[in-house]
Amino acid sequence: MSTITSETPASKFRLPTNVKPTHYDLTVRTDLDKLTFDGSVTVSLDVKEETKTIVMNSSKLKLGQATVHSTGSQSDQLSSEPSFDEKEKRVSFSFPTVLPAGTQAKITIGFSGELTGSMTGYYRSSFEEEGKTKYYSLTQFEASFLSATDARTAFPCWDEPALKAKYTITMVSKSDTVNISNMPITSDKVFSPSDHADLKTLFVDLNEEWKISKFETTPLMSSYLVAFANGPFEYLESFAKMPLSGRTIPLRIYATKDLIHQAQFALDVKAKVLPLYEQVFEVEYPLPKLDTLVANDFDAGAMENWGLITGRTSALLLDPKKADLAAKKRVVVVQSHEVAHMWFGNITTMEWWDYLYLNEGFATLMGEVIIEVNYQILLLTLRVLICFHSLISRAFPEFKPNSEFITVHLNRALALDSKLSSHPIEVACPNAESIGQIFDGLSYSKAASVLRMLSAYVGEDKFLKGVSLYLKAHLYANSVTNDLWAGISKSTGTDIINFMDNWVKKIGFPVVTVTETSGGIKVRQDRFLETGLAEGKDNETIWNIPLSILTFDASGKTIIDKTAVLDSRESTFALDTSKPYKLNAGTNGVYRVLYEDAHLSKIAAEVAKPDSVFTIEDRMGLVNDALALSKAALMKLSNALTLIDALRNEQEYLVWDGISANLSSLAAIWWEDENIRSLLNAFRISLFSPFVQKLGYEYPASDSPDISQLRTCAIGQCLAAKDQSVINELKGRFAQYMKTGDDSVIPADLQGAIYRAAVTYGGQDEYNGVKAIYDKAPTPTSRISAMTAMCQSKDPARIEETYEIALKRARDQDVVYFLSGFASNDITKRQVTHFFQDHYEELYKRFESTFMMRYLVETTYGGLSTQKDLDEMNAFFKDKDTSKYHMGLAQSLDSIRARIAYIEHSSSDVRHWLEAWKQGN
Repeated sequence: MSTITSETPASKFRLPTNVKPTHYDLTVRTDLDKLTFDGSVTVSLDVKEETKTIVMNSSKLKLGQATVHSTGSQSDQLSSEPSFDEKEKRVSFSFPTVLPAGTQAKITIGFSGELTGSMTGYYRSSFEEEGKTKYYSLTQFEASFLSATDARTAFPCWDEPALKAKYTITMVSKSDTVNISNMPITSDKVFSPSDHADLKTLFVDLNEEWKISKFETTPLMSSYLVAFANGPFEYLESFAKMPLSGRTIPLRIYATKDLIHQAQFALDVKAKVLPLYEQVFEVEYPLPKLDTLVANDFDAGAMENWGLITGRTSALLLDPKKADLAAKKRVVVVQSHEVAHMWFGNITTMEWWDYLYLNEGFATLMGEVIIEVNYQILLLTLRVLICFHSLISRAFPEFKPNSEFITVHLNRALALDSKLSSHPIEVACPNAESIGQIFDGLSYSKAASVLRMLSAYVGEDKFLKGVSLYLKAHLYANSVTNDLWAGISKSTGTDIINFMDNWVKKIGFPVVTVTETSGGIKVRQDRFLETGLAEGKDNETIWNIPLSILTFDASGKTIIDKTAVLDSRESTFALDTSKPYKLNAGTNGVYRVLYEDAHLSKIAAEVAKPDSVFTIEDRMGLVNDALALSKAALMKLSNALTLIDALRNEQEYLVWDGISANLSSLAAIWWEDENIRSLLNAFRISLFSPFVQKLGYEYPASDSPDISQLRTCAIGQCLAAKDQSVINELKGRFAQYMKTGDDSVIPADLQGAIYRAAVTYGGQDEYNGVKAIYDKAPTPTSRISAMTAMCQSKDPARIEETYEIALKRARDQDVVYFLSGFASNDITKRQVTHFFQDHYEELYKRFESTFMMRYLVETTYGGLSTQKDLDEMNAFFKDKDTSKYHMGLAQSLDSIRARIAYIEHSSSDVRHWLEAWKQGN
């Protein structure tokens, strides 16, 4: 375990270590009428070094003078006026006499602040009731772009993850509201002067309109996990019987009255996965309850506050009768991910934000992969991933989480990490701006992918045992990367530190080039970039690559050599190249594989067979590698299209989902070349139209998830490729809905496609119909579908109206959906950049404290593809302060450069292949 000691010098961005908090007694009063809060905090301290000054974090708060009492002094001391460091979000209190080293002290500070709509700190969220806007309050303390964490904007504290303490929280609120926090309520009473004399001193205007809610004391925890909320909440309740402790844990989900009826599914998911995690990790869930709060306004998807998960409506709500499968998956994923954090991140917490992936990678993997337990496959990944996939596979066997992981996480991670502007998984975070920007696909998806690769290499059982050892060694403490590797090294007897070091500490990933020799294959590793092989200093890293070579024995039985590791620039391996073979069997490795053209042709012939030896994961990986390699000019795009063409008889949805995503990407790159675009659309229709004809437009309950998703995918691709028969069907369904008001003609899984078709190919009436759905959407999913569809109009007046809605009426969390919709409309793809630039100052001020600014930049510019676009983008941002989103900006610029290069080196090739394909069909 890494600890902060008095010998550690206080860096510019870290608090002094002369005192250490051990317990907070926090009282917060919330006034939802005035949209303000105030209170007092008393912090118990261990004085590590003699000092007359106490420095802690505070931002946006009005503070009074502090009072300190020390066991080394006979009387209380009153501080001088607080001294603020606005840049570092700190406050200093100086006292007349020293606090002796080795003593205990208590510092008490009064504070007050405003409930803004910032979606950070202690903030307000709004909802409509009987035509009136009403408010409730909640916290979001994890890192933002203005500070490392935002607990400091709610109460003065030591706001660093390693400075864990216990919290006893008291909430004061209007008597007709509900208070919730990390722990259960011990007392919930209307104010009485006789019962609450101490609070009357603190809040002189208290009367019987107020109530006092006291909560149990928390275990040791980091400040960013503290949570509390106040409002007119209602709840649904369930229970979970825990396998280790035998305890029955109450589970609740809170929401406002208008939303609570859509919360049952999320509650059911939580009840399923919580006991599974306790069993898998072999560590008891330590709290007496686990709540979830649904928020109308929320910057992230969700947040793992210990004992009180919070999240946005689209991540936690659905109407089972009207929800599509994608919405159900999202709720399962989010709840599973956040519950995984109760162990990875909450019990055991990263020492500093450099190690964020120990939280997010684990939660992603655990939530989305699974490990073998009693013959139930539960492939694990770190923090988020381990908990997510493992639990989903057990609790929701109808999903294929290990296969879907390749598209959702692995391919996403490799796409981002193939840019020069990428960053390592473990990345130095000295200041607030850098912390806020690493909540990205590398800390989540690449971290989870690397952990999944390690799990496959050492074996899921040993991996999971090592994870359990890691957790047990750091209960209620903090950790760094090598602490995790130590646990897995112990369970496997392997030097995991040496094996994994470059995977987490170095930028990028390799491409393995395979060349056939007389007795086998020669393999070489180089860093892969979306524009080609890295050179010079950018190509110095040597990774330990588990090659996982798939071959056959003399009897034709499949063999996978999991011991083969490429730990040098080049090496040779003996095998029979006359038979099919493939590296990265199961697509567990975090790398691409480049074969010679002749062998790729053999692979294409093999994948076309109904009884192909290549698994669904292998076929997904082959498609993704081929398209990525063609973009990097390491393979002809025509060869990649030949591979896709060979998969026409493929029946697995997830393979088609990968094909769909890659073909959509190609269409978006050649969006201004009408000849290539029309040929590519014809090719897409030829692939997906047979599924539309076979599966139709209805979604019977007897369908498997694969069939339902394949239907949705095929119809979506045909709509995007302008298949007139599909357009007519979707338009007709919306027309029938407009005429009768019967939404049964709009299946939940097709509402996005139907809304898009209606607006794209319809007129003012269709636009107004979709806008009406946006205004009064029955579910979060339908509202998002309506938002993005409204952006597909070709009419200038309707486009301008949608811009106005996005700027003036949309919730903060929803603006990105509008910009995403505009960026996917050929008519507004460039126009939206001018909208962004014209309103930049307004948008920056609105979103500077959230993650949203980065998303807006990436969404607005990421799809452009000419040198003129690149030059104009550089010119616009030249004089801007981009410190809060510079990573996203750099990645967007890299994306444009890669698109420019792709168009230059592959336009002729793809045109000739498509023309030949068309002539042959």
